[in-house]
Order: sequence, then C-alpha cells, then structure tokens
Amino acid sequence: MRLQRHREPEDGSAITELFADQYVALTRAAWLMLDDRAEAEDVVQEALTRLLTSRRKSRDVENAPAYLRSIVFNLARSRLRRRSTEHRRASTVAQRHMALHSAATRSPEEHAVQRFSDALVADALRVLPARQRECVVLRYYLELSEAEIARALGISKGSVKTHTSRAMGALRTSLGEGEP
Repeated sequence: MRLQRHREPEDGSAITELFADQYVALTRAAWLMLDDRAEAEDVVQEALTRLLTSRRKSRDVENAPAYLRSIVFNLARSRLRRRSTEHRRASTVAQRHMALHSAATRSPEEHAVQRFSDALVADALRVLPARQRECVVLRYYLELSEAEIARALGISKGSVKTHTSRAMGALRTSLGEGEP
C-alpha cells in the first residue's frame, strides 16, 4: 500500500494560509528568544521566504508547519550567536582600549616587566603542540566556549577539554607557577 502525500497547489495558497495561521505565534516565540520585536518579525518573514523557495514545500505540506518552526528557531539562534560574537568583539576592543590607556600611565619599569611577561608567555605557547596551542588561544584569547572551539577545530568537546587542560599544565610548569 502506497501512502499518498498531500501536495501544495501551485498558487502557494496552503503556505500562505499556514503563514497567516502561524505568524503571530512564531513572531512571539522569536521575540521571546531575541528580545527585539522588529528582529523577530524579520526572522519570521525570512523563514517564510526560505519556506517558499525551498524544494521541500512541494514535497509535503503536512510537515510545513514543523519545517517553518525549525527555520524560525534556527534563524533566531543564528542571530543570537552573531550578537554574542559582536558583543565579545566589542568587549575585547574595550578591554584593549583600557589596557592601552593603562599602559600610558605605567612607569617605564612596569612597561619592561609587562613586555618581559608577554615574551615569556609567547615563548611558552610556542613550544606547545599545535592543537594545545590552538585550544588555549581560542579559549583564553578569543574567549570561545568549548563547543565553539570544538566546532572551529573539528574535534569533540572532550578533546578540547583535554588539550586545554594539558596545555595549561605545561604553561604553569614552564612559567614556574608550580605543577598542574
């Protein structure tokens, strides 16, 4: 026995009806995630555009509501990640600005100590295995989460934890801060 799937009429009326039925609920859900009504509306409208241009819409109208929801939530998550990255970059720029301002008020002796300390850390990082160095730089310089590092390097979260832990132990030892 062959199951028959419902096909959408060529005029897109089923999708239009779905959108009309789901617009308010999806906009509220996106707004709750994003805390910005205009951005939530943009996400829902972009989701509809993607649904309308998708090849999936013509295959199965019954699954269109779930597909539309997943598009909305994926777009909202993407915007949240983008915001997080922008916030992190802005924070890093502010920290560097504060460090430069602080550096301007340091004594020559403090400058020398800081340069020496920076050189020691750079030298200690250079001798680490590449993967450990990558994990430490991504974690402590770029302030990425373990999941973000895993994605960036194409390794598991557990591997990120292992490489970071080993690297930090080696750095403590080489910088004379005791055994790990």
